[in-house]
Amino acid sequence: MKIVLAYSGGLDTSVLLRWLKDTYSAEVITFAADVGQEEELDGLEEKARATGASAHYTVDLVDEYASDFIYPMARANAVYEGQYFLGTSIARPLIAKAQIEIARRENADTLSHGATGKGNDQCRFELTYAALAPDLQVIAPWRLDNFRESFPGRSEMISYCREQGIDVEASASKPYSMDRNLLHISYEAGILEDPWFDPTTPENKGMFKLTTAPEDAPDESEYVELNFEKGDCVAVNSVAMNPLGVMRKLNELGGKHGIGRIDLVENRFVGMKSRGIYETPGGTILIHAHRQIESLTMDRDLMHLRDGLIPRYAEMVYYGFWYAPEREALQALIDDSQKTVTGTVRLKLYKGNLITVGRKSPLSLYDEKTASMEGVQSDYNPNDATGFIRLQALRLKARHQNQGPPPTSP
Repeated sequence: MKIVLAYSGGLDTSVLLRWLKDTYSAEVITFAADVGQEEELDGLEEKARATGASAHYTVDLVDEYASDFIYPMARANAVYEGQYFLGTSIARPLIAKAQIEIARRENADTLSHGATGKGNDQCRFELTYAALAPDLQVIAPWRLDNFRESFPGRSEMISYCREQGIDVEASASKPYSMDRNLLHISYEAGILEDPWFDPTTPENKGMFKLTTAPEDAPDESEYVELNFEKGDCVAVNSVAMNPLGVMRKLNELGGKHGIGRIDLVENRFVGMKSRGIYETPGGTILIHAHRQIESLTMDRDLMHLRDGLIPRYAEMVYYGFWYAPEREALQALIDDSQKTVTGTVRLKLYKGNLITVGRKSPLSLYDEKTASMEGVQSDYNPNDATGFIRLQALRLKARHQNQGPPPTSP
């Protein structure tokens, strides 16, 4: 058996590497994805080999992540349950795809990951495996009784590493888990499992990595302009950038001004509720600005149709159905809707607030003459509204006459 393991070099995957090798008498190849986490990736190969890996790959996926995953999702304005910008969710199909590519290169027959049996990531990894490589076996140790019996908690894992001579920097008292990539950082578990726990107090706020606390952000506001072409941001403050450059610049600006912090209780795909803290500075700015330029350039009924599909699209990403036919079909509709979403949005950033202060476009549908309340002549004749309202009211009058008046109180 030859296994490709999604590997970070942390406590869990270090234990998994040695456990898989010994339990299955297998050759284990480790794979780490650079998706913009900006954490130390150097030394992973040496560490993996010392722990028992026959080979290691660290793959730079940051450009692909920005252009082929974050940007298509941003064109959809996808936000799960109205709050979560899907930073962890959207990275997983890319990581799993790259893991499969390593497996093919190495002629491996098995894939493995360290996602827990209670989380969403196990679904996201394995649904991608099923879509792209259904012939490969999958080992999910956290769903195996013998693995959980051997490692019921972190203290047992740390003891195992000491016994096996595995070098890991881990503490049994680590207060929460963290996952970082180009789009966000997520924090969950440990002390954060109490939904009443406040992470923003002076003694706790050191947890945050990407954003300044709004109360500590600069006292002066800062303006930023985003240029869009066909739904994609292509420049910031008139400086042309690729998607990766845009995300890095917006992360810098948003982080400086305390933008993009979210504390939520979400509904996991596997059925339970989970409390999570997220920092998404650049993504928050991007999607807010994208909505603003759409408001100027997108047809009303087309926008409403697309908006009605946003919750479904966000669910697909959150659940792990990126490579499902319904997501691909919906993406085609969304991308077609973006043909006219071109122009510039001006925002003011101030102490956690995103304030829209201007938008313009050569393809604008906004007509000042038509919208004006100052008696300016246009194609709109107020007299036409009389017949329009009469027709809209027809069914309401019929209901009242034939079925009685509607209830006016609960």
